[in-house]
Amino acid sequence: MRWKTAEYTGWGRALRASGELARPEKRSALAALMAEAPAPAIGRRRSYGDACLNDGGRAVDMTRLDRFLGFDPETGVLEVEAGMTLGEIARILAPKGWLPAVMPGTGFATVGGAIANDVHGKNHHGAGSFAQHVASLTLITGQGPRKVKPGTKLFKATAGGLGQTGVIAAAELQLGRAKGDIVTVTERRAETLDAFLGLLDRSEATYTVGWIDATARGQSLGRGMLEEAETGAGLVPAPKPAKSVPLDAPGFVLSPPVVRAFNAGYYRRIPARGRTVVKPIGEFFFPLDRIHDWNRLYGKAGFHQFQCVVPVAEAEALREMLRRIAASRLASPLAVLKRMGPGRAGYMSFPMEGYTLAVDFPNRPGVVRLVGALEEIAAEAGGRIYLAKDSLASGDRVRAMYPEHGDWLAEVTKADPDVAMATDLVRRLGLR
Repeated sequence: MRWKTAEYTGWGRALRASGELARPEKRSALAALMAEAPAPAIGRRRSYGDACLNDGGRAVDMTRLDRFLGFDPETGVLEVEAGMTLGEIARILAPKGWLPAVMPGTGFATVGGAIANDVHGKNHHGAGSFAQHVASLTLITGQGPRKVKPGTKLFKATAGGLGQTGVIAAAELQLGRAKGDIVTVTERRAETLDAFLGLLDRSEATYTVGWIDATARGQSLGRGMLEEAETGAGLVPAPKPAKSVPLDAPGFVLSPPVVRAFNAGYYRRIPARGRTVVKPIGEFFFPLDRIHDWNRLYGKAGFHQFQCVVPVAEAEALREMLRRIAASRLASPLAVLKRMGPGRAGYMSFPMEGYTLAVDFPNRPGVVRLVGALEEIAAEAGGRIYLAKDSLASGDRVRAMYPEHGDWLAEVTKADPDVAMATDLVRRLGLR
């Protein structure tokens, strides 16, 4: 296997790595590589911070291992290589009545990455996390491939386990039924945080997601827009043409006055009475995928995302976070609020029942201090942060947020005693 030196980043582009990458095209080549020199796997690097980085070391690029291995159209069980993207699965199988049971906000996430981060989607309140729908997975370590089943300690250490038990080569997924390849979306405004949370709590829709104006203050603090959606069949609207960001944007593009003006206009684009629209599946589930390289809007320095979940009873923590964010004048237009259920598959899986808030911040002075303050509020509320998005947290705080860290560590140590699978995030947070 040929190794090539490359520089690469996570999606946030604030943290970078340089090292040797290999791109196996067959699972036999992957197994031979792992037997000779085990290294952590990376996919399309849609995690935002350093979860997919191994600066100064080696990493296995899994994107060429992206084949369908088998599909049962009666049961919806799909066997697929780990480099396949969720968007491609949705594109091919939605017209046949099946979708990945859980899909995050980008279709460029790979199956392997979705398992390693136990991702959640707009239906977490009902469907749980991605790895809860994995029937089995093939894990390759220095000792060779092995089949791993749900319910075992190794599965719990692999699901949400940041790739530390070995390289996920393939998986059997139980897909979810889809009524067709369109989505009917009802959009409603919420004028305050209390109104927003009330809409989330009362919603009975299969899919819900909220955009929140992180610049709003005073009486408008927490205002936003809730989308409730169901899949359906019918005439598929023509997808909007994809756009791209050809260069790193200058700083004024996301200056505070511009962001405030954009957010105010975006909020008012929905009529006060609400509205219902029909969208292609991709436009609802993966709205930003239509803007290729949208991360360049944050400029050459990149950006950080803060995402946390706090228990339902700790909604005041969200209010305090939003006050701090609005006062900082650092927020971008990208901010999301969702309701989560209890579903999680692994020891280090992020989800817990509560509200999850995600906000992007350009990598500017003041962001490190702000994110640290937000993490402290989340910790005091009994919540946790999402490691797939993190680039700034401290190890002591993260380990306290994940009470099953010890169980994960024990299983990871058995699977990878030489710590060959460690990544920059694992080292930064002292997880091993």
